Amino acid sequence: MPDTMLVLQMLAVLMVLGAFAGVLAGLLGVGGGIVLVPAFFYTFQTLGYGGDQLMQLCLATSLATIIVTSVRSVLSHNKKGAVDWSILRGWGPGIAFGAIIGVFVASSLRSEALQALFGVLGIVIGLYLGFGKPEWRLGQAMPSGIRRMAVSPFVGFLSVLMGIGGGSFGVPLMTLYNTPIHRAVATAAGFGVIIAVPSVLGFLFVPMDPATRPPLTIGTVNLVAFGVVICMTLITAPLGVRLAHAMDPKPLRRVFAVFLTLVALNMLRKAVGW
Repeated sequence: MPDTMLVLQMLAVLMVLGAFAGVLAGLLGVGGGIVLVPAFFYTFQTLGYGGDQLMQLCLATSLATIIVTSVRSVLSHNKKGAVDWSILRGWGPGIAFGAIIGVFVASSLRSEALQALFGVLGIVIGLYLGFGKPEWRLGQAMPSGIRRMAVSPFVGFLSVLMGIGGGSFGVPLMTLYNTPIHRAVATAAGFGVIIAVPSVLGFLFVPMDPATRPPLTIGTVNLVAFGVVICMTLITAPLGVRLAHAMDPKPLRRVFAVFLTLVALNMLRKAVGW
């Protein structure tokens, strides 16, 4: 077991990271999970909890925090009439189905494979944040029918494999199909709920080796990290929303894109053993 000082240091790190993730979610419309997963990874690894299920622990705990933050975000955005409920109703079933499949796949993969997936997808998201143009369009309205049935499960599936909510894939998807950015951010928070609830329920029943399981862990969800991060994100997310309306987030998006790409590259490096 780690000593008390190390535990206190890690709690302090989680508090800072939770605060940062909350501001980030409100400011850029990018879910905090994109920061929390690598943060949890390095925190648990430093504490001495490794093994083949380390990334499963990080994904599941990140998704547990997304349940709370996404519900709060949806309720806040809905008061302003920003949530597009027609998109949520149409895309929700496919996203939830993809999320459930994601749990089965994630629970069967080794930590190194999940690290590699996070690294590759993180680089893709970082490149989009850095170089994507707001005027890019794939269509004038969100896909429906067969195309929606084909695309929607991938949103949930890839999000679970990265331990993130709806923002990182949902916001670009909706803006590429002509949804205004503020409406896309608000609706993507609903994606986050649809992704996180079924996936966390699944991860609660994934057994974890007691030798590498942190204290107060149910399935692969660590309650300590969950509690600390939730407390901080609930405090700081409204600050991020206020900053988003008070300043131009474009330069910050580019800085974060560089940061995310470096984090993803490092995760990829570790996955291949360099």
